[in-house]
Amino acid sequence: MSCLLCGLISNAYSETDSKRREKIVWEKRFNIIEGIAHGLIYLHHFSRLKVIHRDLKAGNILLDYEMNPKISDFGMAVILDSEVVEVKTKRVVGT
Repeated sequence: MSCLLCGLISNAYSETDSKRREKIVWEKRFNIIEGIAHGLIYLHHFSRLKVIHRDLKAGNILLDYEMNPKISDFGMAVILDSEVVEVKTKRVVGT
C-alpha cells in the first residue's frame, strides 16, 4: 500500500465555502487555478512516481492561509511507474 502525506494546513478552507468564496478577487482565483495546474504537472511529470488523481474537483482543493492551493483526497488516485506513457482504464471513477 502506498501513502502520500501532506502537512497540516492551519485555517484552511475549500473553494466550496460559499461565505468566503465571494471575497476572492479574480486575480487571486487565477493564481489558485495556476497553482492547481502546477500541482498536476508535478504529479504527472516531475514526481518520482506518476500520480493520476482521478477525482479532481473544487471540494478536493484546500487553500492555506496565504491562499495557496493544495490538492487533497487521493483515495481514487492511481500511482504509475515513471516509464508509463499511456494507461487504459476499464472502469469510470470519481464524483
